[in-house]
Amino acid sequence: MRKLLKLVGLIVIVLVVGAIVVGSVVWGRVNEPFRGYTGAEQFVEVPSGAGPKVIGQRLVQAGVVRSEVVFRAALVLSGNSRALKAGEYRFAEPMSPFQVVDKLARGDVHARRITFPEGLTIAEMAKIYESRGFGPAADFVKAASDPSAIRDLDPQATDLEGYLYPETYTLPRGTPAAKLIEQMVGRFRAAYSEDLQAKAREQGLTTRQLVTIASLVEEETAREQERALVAAVYRNRLEIGMGLQADPTVIYALQKAGKYNGNIRREHLEFDSPYNTYKYPGLPPGPIASPRRASLEATLAPADVPYIYFVSRNDGSHVFATTLAEHNRNVRQFQILYFREKRLREQREAAAPPGR
Repeated sequence: MRKLLKLVGLIVIVLVVGAIVVGSVVWGRVNEPFRGYTGAEQFVEVPSGAGPKVIGQRLVQAGVVRSEVVFRAALVLSGNSRALKAGEYRFAEPMSPFQVVDKLARGDVHARRITFPEGLTIAEMAKIYESRGFGPAADFVKAASDPSAIRDLDPQATDLEGYLYPETYTLPRGTPAAKLIEQMVGRFRAAYSEDLQAKAREQGLTTRQLVTIASLVEEETAREQERALVAAVYRNRLEIGMGLQADPTVIYALQKAGKYNGNIRREHLEFDSPYNTYKYPGLPPGPIASPRRASLEATLAPADVPYIYFVSRNDGSHVFATTLAEHNRNVRQFQILYFREKRLREQREAAAPPGR
């Protein structure tokens, strides 16, 4: 009996020592940084609803963890086996299985930034969306064609032109276009705050009218100090019943028809489109681009000036005028003479002997 007890005791000691050794090895493995991929970075997609086995297999195949056994051990020891979140994860340095599990449990998914400058159309934004690898431009256009997200503010909207706020957005890879569109409309709503809505109502402007004018201001100038002046010109013209004659509306009309090649010519001013404000009086049917808050504010607080004309100085700024005679002088100085002198200068430079 005594020998049996000694044997049992010995077995227990062996088992305890073995457990300690195995535990020590396992503990060392789950805390040991590992990197089995050769590139600068590695991406792993964790599908929605995937279990620990599938996730472990993907991590092993990607060279992020050494083995499924070690990964499962890290899961058990961390207590996060049910907390792993779906998404795409980026790995760029050696990480221990514990650190990998923690990353997935926190949902630290890889996100990319996409920037939409102000003054873009839906079609132009769609090209950026595709060029940044978020998905086909057609998906963006399709999502932006549903006006339901803005219907309460603009019952006449047929799409979301003008309501996709120009901003930088941070998104996980694989974010569907509809989700991005939702965020962009939400950002517009935040910019178009209650105080701006109240001012629009006080001035008898609908949201659609306000955003349409603001989109013209956005397209005409990038200079902060000129926004209120450009807004004044358009609002003054509307007040006296004068045609807006805005070049950006002609460009937009040509773009919608697939006929714009980067240049606007005199014959284009007769292009038959309700967006052509040279041909049709009043505002175009809707916004022609996405304005930012500064243009909305300028439209609601135009400068107190009598200007009804402006022309580019060809340096990003504009010169404004009240009478047609003043405007014609400005056109001659900053357009006709400017481009005539530019052509002559280019011709002289082209004809000059090499080295002079």
